[in-house]
Amino acid sequence: MPGSATPWRRPCNFVTVKSRLCIIGLLVATLLLFVLSLYRGSVMIPVSAITDILLGRGCAEHPSWQYIVLENRLPQAVTAVLCGASLAVSGLLLQTAFRNPLAGPSVLGIDSGAHLGVALVILAAGGSMTTGMLTLGGFTLVILAALTGALAVMAILLFLSRLLQNNVMLLIAGMMVGYIASSMISLLNFKATAEGVHTMTLWGMGSFSAVSLDRLPWFVGISLFGLLLSALLIKPLNALLLGDNYARNLGISITHTHTLLLLTTGVLTASSTAFCGPIAFIGLAVPHIARLFLGSANHRVLLPATLLTGSSLALMCNLISTFPGESGLIPINVITPIIGAPVVLWVILRLEK
Repeated sequence: MPGSATPWRRPCNFVTVKSRLCIIGLLVATLLLFVLSLYRGSVMIPVSAITDILLGRGCAEHPSWQYIVLENRLPQAVTAVLCGASLAVSGLLLQTAFRNPLAGPSVLGIDSGAHLGVALVILAAGGSMTTGMLTLGGFTLVILAALTGALAVMAILLFLSRLLQNNVMLLIAGMMVGYIASSMISLLNFKATAEGVHTMTLWGMGSFSAVSLDRLPWFVGISLFGLLLSALLIKPLNALLLGDNYARNLGISITHTHTLLLLTTGVLTASSTAFCGPIAFIGLAVPHIARLFLGSANHRVLLPATLLTGSSLALMCNLISTFPGESGLIPINVITPIIGAPVVLWVILRLEK
């Protein structure tokens, strides 16, 4: 990120050779980390056995190894790729839309809204809800609740963004909304049973292993839908970097863009939060890491670079979580602040220059 100006506000209309090489490098890194996630885990399995399992030859001597690789490690790696990409892209969209480098799903309270929706389902409704002739339960209800909570908070923030012209004030307002949601979650925990509190505590630590093979198609479908919507926002986001008036002169509807951004961020944040828990710092820190690699704010390259950086970082965190071996796994939210917090501090120091 050369220069003293804030690069997240400096769009560029062409794709440089450096940007192409950077994206290729990130893609290779993501693929290598994905493969490594299949071969490295809390249970030690010979490389030859894993290769045979992945090639469909199976492992008759140790059927449990086949279950671990295909039913645990493979869905876990795919989940890490999509969750990291979803949260990173959400952070990029929010930082551009609010023109605030410290915006993100966690800072602005969007994941707290999704968290509240899930808490209402698990703690207040007991994991199921009946409305007329329709009965919802399990992951279907959790996903809908997380999506509703995330969209509700995002709608509040978009409304406040029209009243508050100061981005710092908007950031503080978002934090206050998040605090209100967190307080309601604490109240639900206080009134809930010990089993419900235990379930929410484990879910809140974050994990990529909660998505089983039968649930994976749902997570993949929802995540890809949100990422596809984000690709449709590339041109409007580049225009918004130069101001709303400039975007209007290009024929871009600010209201339509904000509505699509609301839907996209809500879908990406809600799906990741519902399936993996509230993963911290990826949405806030990864867009800045991608800008550091590219030195450009052109979303034609910044969005795929952010997506791949988020996937790589999530896969890396997933690998680190397996270091204790058979004694257990480290929660993801123990690892992400160690990586994300220094990036946020670096951004704050840059803003002071």
